[in-house]
Amino acid sequence: MINFNYVSDFQLNKEKIFRFWIEKCCDSEGYSVGELNYIFCNDNYLLEINKRYLDHEDFTDIITFDYVHGKIVSGDIYISEERVRENAKIFKVDFENEIQRVMAHGILHLMGFKDKTEEDVAVMRLKEEEKIKLFHVEP
Repeated sequence: MINFNYVSDFQLNKEKIFRFWIEKCCDSEGYSVGELNYIFCNDNYLLEINKRYLDHEDFTDIITFDYVHGKIVSGDIYISEERVRENAKIFKVDFENEIQRVMAHGILHLMGFKDKTEEDVAVMRLKEEEKIKLFHVEP
């Protein structure tokens, strides 16, 4: 089950299409979806989570809490819509592309992909682009 929750004014358009896409992303790596929660929030909300649970003092676009069991993807993925909008401007991409990248990034973490080393980041970026290309697939 894929849930979208909102603790800010942001509302994801096309939830049905996003659910289908997330399932395809997981399936493409040999995983299935368990309980997956996307929580869209603002910078300050995510900063408080970052401080409280990760002891970090930085703004971030995403925090992922992993509840994966084997090949069943489960977790809570917090996304700052404000940070995604800012990053879209910085990277000169539209907001929809950046929100897809960040959403894919979260599930890729749940499937074991890392981003701590330069090599890991390169693989993560390739996988993000691969998953974004799956978005055109309609249910």
